[in-house]
Amino acid sequence: MKIKIMSKTHVKPTKPVLGKKQFQLTTFDLPYLAFYYNQKFLLYKFQNLLDLEEPTFQNDVVEKLKDGLGLVLEDFYQLAGKLAKDDEGVFRVEYDADDTEINGVEFSVSHAADVTVDDLTAEDGTAKFKELVPYNGILNLEGLTRPLLAVQVTKLKDGLAMGLAFNHAVLDGTSTWHFMSSWAEICRGAQSISTQPFLDRSKARDTRVKLDLTAPKDPNETSNGEDAANPTAEPPQLVEKIFRFSDSAVHTIKSRANSVIPSDGSKPFSTFQSLTSHIWRHVTLARGLKPEDITIFTVFADCRRRVDPPMPEEYFGNLIQAIFTGTAAGLLAAHGPEFGASVIQKAIAAHDARAIDARNDEWEKSPKIFQFKDAGVNCVAVGSSPRFQVYEVDFGWGKPEIVRSGSNNRFNGMMYLYQGKAGGISIDVEITLEASVMEKLQESKEFLLSEEEEEDDVKKLTNGNGHVNGNGHVNGNGNGFV
Repeated sequence: MKIKIMSKTHVKPTKPVLGKKQFQLTTFDLPYLAFYYNQKFLLYKFQNLLDLEEPTFQNDVVEKLKDGLGLVLEDFYQLAGKLAKDDEGVFRVEYDADDTEINGVEFSVSHAADVTVDDLTAEDGTAKFKELVPYNGILNLEGLTRPLLAVQVTKLKDGLAMGLAFNHAVLDGTSTWHFMSSWAEICRGAQSISTQPFLDRSKARDTRVKLDLTAPKDPNETSNGEDAANPTAEPPQLVEKIFRFSDSAVHTIKSRANSVIPSDGSKPFSTFQSLTSHIWRHVTLARGLKPEDITIFTVFADCRRRVDPPMPEEYFGNLIQAIFTGTAAGLLAAHGPEFGASVIQKAIAAHDARAIDARNDEWEKSPKIFQFKDAGVNCVAVGSSPRFQVYEVDFGWGKPEIVRSGSNNRFNGMMYLYQGKAGGISIDVEITLEASVMEKLQESKEFLLSEEEEEDDVKKLTNGNGHVNGNGHVNGNGNGFV
């Protein structure tokens, strides 16, 4: 792919925000300092190809995006700032219009004249568009010297690619898509955004946590599910794949999970619990684990409505926390989808305000920066959410053809969920697995909802007791190790 960088500039709030603004990073933010920038990729197909001719593209597309960005940054000015820390090592995000070291949002424009939208819609991972997304392999800690948001707009033969990199220590997925929808709203002609961000992080948590991160560890160190006792082992080849579950497929999966009425009177399983249980079970089968092997399910859950007092949906920052649970591989395979769904449901229900506070108290006493291995052994981990209205991000030339995550923050068992473009309750699942495991998953007719069952695989995996704590459940202790 031939890509030509045409320009690189910086965008600040159109109207300067007066005074020096400082917001201490909270216990919800800090663990992500040694993760990578959170990347998003949106692909748009233009109906009027004349919009791609110059100078129309520069004047009507690029400048429109930059002008809209400058206006929306008046409300989301933290994204135009930088990370900083005081003498005690307490991190904050700050913005000061008079600080010459604060450049604003990085905005680059590139051309890929021979590349079409269809060239980039393949389902085989992120390699095809990696060069179209900025800040590959850049740690969030580098926000001390880099912009907190970088945007790369690439003109294609028949459309536009937009790659973005957000500093994950500053905001989570809910805040990311609030910002994106607000930016698009301004570009479509709105005079102001419909929903203002809630910027006061101290309302969620105000404990001062001192961190020494002079040499953060590589988050990839000792990849999830691998043998920590053999750190010299060659890491397995990981591949990425999108599985698109249609509206009818999701309904079928949810119906199967709820076909057995729980004896304990628990609520029906949600779409999320049903689908993730389906994936967890079949990934475990494809991995060929021993019946007694533990497999962990991790979800990075939004805590805005879980904390006490609840925070508004517009809270800007990270207000997520990892929920861990697990069971023996043999038990997960021996039962129907309702078993895994029940394990997930109980773990999520138990993660209330008291559990969140206890986790934060524990972390503040002994701060621990996350690595990917902390998601748990033989894990399936879930990020993003199909509730995010990603296909409503319309800057004035229509809805995106695809919305994807970039190549950063992917590890063995990590998956990202997005709403399906087809509508209804369709869901796209991006997942990263060992190549051999992915091959088995792609061949699994039960996983793909074909009529044939995989009885041989199930029998092989359940040829053992797989008994854990008497109930088959393993609950997280808050530090990622179960």
